[in-house]
Amino acid sequence: MSNFINDAKWRYATKKFDATKKVSTEDFEILKEAIQLSASSYGLQPYKVFIIENPEIRAKIQPAAWGQTQIVDASHLLVFANITNFGDAEIDAYIKNLSETRGIPVESVQGYADFMKSKITTLPEEARNVWTAKQTYLALGNLLNAAAELKIDVTPMEGFEPAAVNEILGFDQLGLNASLIATIGYRHEEDATQHYAKVRKSNEELFINL
Repeated sequence: MSNFINDAKWRYATKKFDATKKVSTEDFEILKEAIQLSASSYGLQPYKVFIIENPEIRAKIQPAAWGQTQIVDASHLLVFANITNFGDAEIDAYIKNLSETRGIPVESVQGYADFMKSKITTLPEEARNVWTAKQTYLALGNLLNAAAELKIDVTPMEGFEPAAVNEILGFDQLGLNASLIATIGYRHEEDATQHYAKVRKSNEELFINL
């Protein structure tokens, strides 16, 4: 556990990446697996993760991300996209995957499927979209922690215009919405923010015993 705490103290939101340094394929596969294994509500993973490798697309996204240089300088760029209007079809697909993975008949988990549908598809579409967007933050958390252990920098970003990114990536036609961006790579030695003291609330202010 002490390693986890040390890793958490090491990481920060990198402001300037070293564009000459690339994350190895082996390490990036570990980061992908960390995202894949993330917890999600009901295990549904109601999102997609886009790996933006094309430099021209990254250049188009940069203005929509307030001109932040991490978009083009980082080794890797991920866009987390939550599924909009999540409903019966996605739940049925999950149940099919569950059935095949565990080698059990769909009928044996139909009650679970019906329960999920009763809790999810009855919500207004806006509430469902908020819920699926929240799930991407859980996946991001796994990414941050796994990357810190590997001493790979990740900058999570909400500082972008979702509508513009949706248009660039064609998300509207795919039933998706850009909820988060994460840039991955290695901090530049000129990034002064790596030396700043981490500012957090004290335990007395943060935690409340009842």
